[in-house]
Amino acid sequence: VQLQASGGGLVQAGESVRLSCATSGFTLEDYAIGWFRQVPGKEREGVSCISSRGFSKFYAASVKGRFTISRDNARNTVFLQMNSLEPEDTAVYYCAATEQRIGMCVGTVAIGDMRYWGKGTQVTVSS
Repeated sequence: VQLQASGGGLVQAGESVRLSCATSGFTLEDYAIGWFRQVPGKEREGVSCISSRGFSKFYAASVKGRFTISRDNARNTVFLQMNSLEPEDTAVYYCAATEQRIGMCVGTVAIGDMRYWGKGTQVTVSS
């Protein structure tokens, strides 16, 4: 099982970035995918989550209305479109996967929910 986040970079406040999570080694349509982010010295936090077929989506309050999660199971890829970026969005972003079960991505996403993790991609938003 492999997940690889990409698409990060340095942008200015107000700009947009689309992160991709490329997956392999498992059947993506059977898995929920979460996006998390971490700033040095702080705990990793859940940003967004999408259930295996895309019916349930979760967004943290801090990103709701600005970020959009989507998935293309045929391409084994999950996306996180991040608009209106703010300096507070600066972090390393990780994607993670777990087998779909009832309640996944409904109302929350937690580190402990996820079974597989990829390496992160840095997003830096300058003011």
